[in-house]
Amino acid sequence: MSFFSPSTKVSSPHSLQRKLLLILLTSLTAVSVLLGVLYNAGMRQTLMDQLNSQLRLTTERALNYSQGAPAVNSRLDAPGQSAGTLTARFVDKYVFNGGVLDERTGELQQLSQEDAIPMVDLELSDVHQDSDNFHPVRAHLTVGDYYLVAVKDSGSNGILIVGLPLHSTDMALRGMAWLTLFIALILIAGAGLAGSWLISRSLASLKRVASVAASVAEEDLDSGKVALTQRVPAADAVPGTEVGNVGNALNAMISNVSTALTAREKSQAQMRQFVADASHELRTPLSSIRGYTELLSATEHFSPDGQRSVDRVLQQSSRMGTLVENLLLLARLDEESSFKRSSLDLSMLTADITEDFKLTASDHHWKFECLAEQTTVFGDAAALRRVITNLLANARKHTSAGNTVTVTIDQDDDTDEAVLEVHDTGEGIAPEFLPKVFERFTRADKARSGSDGTTGLGLPIAKSIVEAHGGSISVRSEPGNTVFEVRLPLADEETEPETPQATIK
Repeated sequence: MSFFSPSTKVSSPHSLQRKLLLILLTSLTAVSVLLGVLYNAGMRQTLMDQLNSQLRLTTERALNYSQGAPAVNSRLDAPGQSAGTLTARFVDKYVFNGGVLDERTGELQQLSQEDAIPMVDLELSDVHQDSDNFHPVRAHLTVGDYYLVAVKDSGSNGILIVGLPLHSTDMALRGMAWLTLFIALILIAGAGLAGSWLISRSLASLKRVASVAASVAEEDLDSGKVALTQRVPAADAVPGTEVGNVGNALNAMISNVSTALTAREKSQAQMRQFVADASHELRTPLSSIRGYTELLSATEHFSPDGQRSVDRVLQQSSRMGTLVENLLLLARLDEESSFKRSSLDLSMLTADITEDFKLTASDHHWKFECLAEQTTVFGDAAALRRVITNLLANARKHTSAGNTVTVTIDQDDDTDEAVLEVHDTGEGIAPEFLPKVFERFTRADKARSGSDGTTGLGLPIAKSIVEAHGGSISVRSEPGNTVFEVRLPLADEETEPETPQATIK
């Protein structure tokens, strides 16, 4: 009985290791993004404060130097003015003059008239009465992006505009952003690799526990003898940790299951021994009853009613003898008694048995078809003969006279198995009864009941023998189409048969 499929060993997309790694990377990414945004915002504020301070000093130098020198270009000649500094003067919204010191050469360049439009907007909305209270603005000019401020020019009764270039500041901020992104990606990748290794190592003990659980789940607990020797290693079953608690609990559960299986096997062994002993002991008295009944019937003269009673006793004792023999055979099969195996042709064996039924059960139509050239198997001829006989007898008993029973031998090349099918055109098996046909003492439903008595052991015996030969038996049924299919491994020419042992009789 398997509760887990083998695929449980494969790491799924939703495994704990993947989830932990995803949580780690998601958290680290969120922290990196937050730190990056805060760091870049702080750097931007710092650089802009520095630029504001430089612009303030530049504006004060331009205003102080303009006393007695109203020409705008002369403001650029003020001591301390750096390359890239821009000045312009408006009088009645007219650009009287404007220039800029080239950032690379420091030479004076005249501003074009295209720069008047953004400067007029600046002059209209952002003029400040003094240099102590001003808010610079960003403007795009033909000479580049500038940080501009407009103040009253008392020397000319106009508006003086002073600006510093933003190119260096923007480049520094962009570089800082890319550097932050690069460092964040390196950290995330490194954390992913290190985290994957650490998580995998931390979960190794849990994987070992899961491996033990999977190996136990793969055991066929429905079979008779099951030795559950798997245990979680002591190092992984130390109480106090999560994995240790699981490992310790799993070991305790396996021990309990093993104890229960041992008790079940002991009880079943006792029951099998009882059935075998009882069946063996009943054989002699049943034979005596049958013998004395036959003697009485042959030597004594009874009335018609007495003779019917004697015949009935003889019939029932024979039926009970058959039941005892079947019970004894099942008990021996349950004890895993081996067979006397040899190489045999399944098609020839099946053909002989079918011919026998043509003579003994002439009220049915019997057909034999061989679709494979050779169907050699290693098995006990007597036991396999019993399987085929039980299947054909089952078809005869549980179908009405006149039905056709077709026995087919074929070969499955994909699985290297010989396939025996017994098909009848009878009334079929009821769907609710179909899953129980191979259970012991299961009686046929009314639709397939015949005149002959049945013990309910024929199909279970066939199933036990087939499985003991490493094969399988199955049934499918509907009205007019019932098929019992037996599959047996084909004999491998390179493989020697098992050592012959006592045959079950």
